[in-house]
Amino acid sequence: MKKFGIKEVVAIGIGTALFVALTEVQIPTGIPNTSLQPRMAVLAFLSAIFGPLVGAIVGLLGHALGDALFYGSVWWSWVFPEAVVGILIGAFAKKFAVREGGFAKKNIVLFNVVQVVANALAWILLAPALDIAVYAEPANKVFLQGAAAFLGNILIVGILGSLLLAAYSRIAGKSASLEKED
Repeated sequence: MKKFGIKEVVAIGIGTALFVALTEVQIPTGIPNTSLQPRMAVLAFLSAIFGPLVGAIVGLLGHALGDALFYGSVWWSWVFPEAVVGILIGAFAKKFAVREGGFAKKNIVLFNVVQVVANALAWILLAPALDIAVYAEPANKVFLQGAAAFLGNILIVGILGSLLLAAYSRIAGKSASLEKED
């Protein structure tokens, strides 16, 4: 298991702050209480670089704090799926090779397959099931919201997340190859 150190703590702090700040950046989908949010790209980016623990914490804290600050209450049935997305994407962080500068064609495809599966599990299955179990929401409503969130998230993460990771990987790969001169 990878060491959890100061870089990960800083990533959680900055990531959570960015996630919360981006809570209000929303593009309506036409489905009530469901919109496209670029904060998902931040979650995917940090998860793909720092792993599942950072992803889980940023997803959990970022969503909970964003809900509390901007909406006055926390909708837990959507907070936990956010953490699940962070965990599942983060579980493949080493395979994406972002820090090593290897985030290229094959890894971009793998990243997008993983994020689609993670978003499907979180938003098509988990969020609606929790909405029904915890809040007694109508099934047709929550499955429609979950499907809209899934589609929006895979687009945001697929485009913005992939671009962020590719750019970071190019920079990280160059700095990783630097050597100290005598």
